[in-house]
Amino acid sequence: MGFFDKSGHYLGKALRNTLFPPHCFGCLELVADPGAMCGPCWSKIRFIERPYCEVLGTPFQHDPGEGLLSADALANPPPFRRARAAVGFSGVPRRMVQSLKYHDHPELARWMAAWMVRAGRQILTEADVILPVPLHPRRFLTRRFNQSAELARHIAKQANRPFDPAVLLRVKITKQQVGLGANERQDNVRGAFKVPEEARIKVAGKSIVLVDDVYTTGATVMAATKALKRAGAAHVDVLTFARVIAGDFSAAELETI
Repeated sequence: MGFFDKSGHYLGKALRNTLFPPHCFGCLELVADPGAMCGPCWSKIRFIERPYCEVLGTPFQHDPGEGLLSADALANPPPFRRARAAVGFSGVPRRMVQSLKYHDHPELARWMAAWMVRAGRQILTEADVILPVPLHPRRFLTRRFNQSAELARHIAKQANRPFDPAVLLRVKITKQQVGLGANERQDNVRGAFKVPEEARIKVAGKSIVLVDDVYTTGATVMAATKALKRAGAAHVDVLTFARVIAGDFSAAELETI
C-alpha cells in the first residue's frame, strides 16, 4: 500500500519506507512498518483490561465480581456515565502523548485512536456523536493543534460515528492543569465549557462520547460533561487514550501530569 507525497505523486510502500523510515512510538528506533512498536517498548505498555470499575474504568488488582464499583465511584459519583481508557499513562504512553501534543507528531493520533476504539467499543456502539475536549481559541492559535480533536476525528472514522468538534466550546482561558492538585484542577476548569444555543439541538437527548488524551483526576472531563448535561445530553461517556493509575509513577513523572 502506498500514498501520495505533497506534490501529488504516488509513493509505493518500499519507497515510502526508504524516504520516511518508520520509527517505534516509544523509543524512536527503526521498525519494519509504520504503526509498529519494538518488542521492548510493547512489553512495557499497561493495557487496561477487565476487571475495572464499571463507572470510572479504574483497574482492580483483583477481580471483585462483575459490575462492582470502586470506592471513589461510590463516594463521588461523576456526572458522566462511564469512563474508559486504553492504557496506563506511565512510560511509553506518556511519551506518545507528549509527542502528539507538544512535538509535532500528529501521525500518532491514528494509531492511538485504534487502541481507544478497542478499549471503548461498547460505549462507541451506543454513541450518537463523538466530541473532543476543546481548546480555548487563544490557546489554539498559539498551539495550532488540538490533540483531543485529532484523536476524536480518527476514532469517529474508525468507529463509523459522527464527529462534531464545534458543539462544545471552551469559553474560559484556564491555566495548564499540569502541576495542579485535584481541588485546584476543579477550580481551574469550573465554568470553562459551554454548548452554544444554536448547537443545543445536536446535544439534546443524545448519547455522547467525549474524547480527551489523558484522564488524571477527571476534573476537565467532568466540567465538560456538566456543560453537555446542561444542554440536554441524555448520556455522556468519556474515552481517553491514557489514564493515570496510582502507584505507576516516579517522582519525575508526577511533575508532568
